[in-house]
Amino acid sequence: MPRHVLGRLYAVEDKFASDVVVQLFDDLVRCETRLYNRVGEVLRDEHGIAASQFEYLRFFRDHPGSRIAEVAANFAAGVGAISKGVDRLEQRGWVVRHPNPADGRSSLVSLTPAGHDLVRDAEPTFRVHLAEVLDRALVAADVEAVGAAFARLRSLLEQERIGLPIG
Repeated sequence: MPRHVLGRLYAVEDKFASDVVVQLFDDLVRCETRLYNRVGEVLRDEHGIAASQFEYLRFFRDHPGSRIAEVAANFAAGVGAISKGVDRLEQRGWVVRHPNPADGRSSLVSLTPAGHDLVRDAEPTFRVHLAEVLDRALVAADVEAVGAAFARLRSLLEQERIGLPIG
């Protein structure tokens, strides 16, 4: 689609999103839900964890010693919901909370050895099953183009703090 036409998709005269943008939103939400559900089913069947637990474990692997607020910001979720999710991980022995030496009101969360092992074992399962679905619909160039577009959109949403939970 020519750039001058594409630009008008977002600025139609009546200030409503075009049908193309509305369909994009609908497809994006449905695809995310179905992909999340699929990898969640496989992770539960093969590793006994929910997709959300796997995401938290990956986050703590990549960001050891994170505060709950940092996790909440990353996932655009409420601090209370994240804290409850971390409580469940802690109860299962996958993470541990340490006092934050810089701020006595918060704690820092890190993976335990069992958490490291679980995320290490579950990562290939996640990747294989995600690729299994995506490879049937997208070629590498599609993945790169869509990935770049979503990275720009996510960056804008995060920079402008759009879509953060209230409270």
